[in-house]
Amino acid sequence: MKKKNLWAPWRFNYVKSPSSDECIFCKKAKSDDDKSNYIIYRGQYCFSLLNIYPYNNGHIMIAPYRHISKFVELSKEEIVEIMQVVKDMQKLMKEKLNCGGFNVGFNEGKVAGAGIADHLHLHVVPRWQGDTSFMSVVANTEVIPESLNSIYDKLKN
Repeated sequence: MKKKNLWAPWRFNYVKSPSSDECIFCKKAKSDDDKSNYIIYRGQYCFSLLNIYPYNNGHIMIAPYRHISKFVELSKEEIVEIMQVVKDMQKLMKEKLNCGGFNVGFNEGKVAGAGIADHLHLHVVPRWQGDTSFMSVVANTEVIPESLNSIYDKLKN
């Protein structure tokens, strides 16, 4: 069987990006350019932003401002606010993206699948009926049909 390619040039920046000693969450939290950082919400203890390498359209991450790596290091106030932001982001995505469900969770540590293990963050991934297709099953590939800018504008406005 002849091998086929799925061209995804927008992923090149992810592949070629040199690793940085600077935490991406800390860097984005300190920036005042929410739009270019895809920050949807800023709270007292945490903030939410679009994942620029999403599992699905509208994939949001919620991170505490403090640079910590373990759930048990969160303060009571951080836990309460993070859970409230999960609820608010789900309401927002349901209204603006018309999704039918969500995957919500932490990947704590590299062995648990955390791409950025040094700064704890929670994933909120909107789901739609039939959003997984043969691509994810056969080719281990996700198809993202809408741009980050378009999703950001829907959720931010």
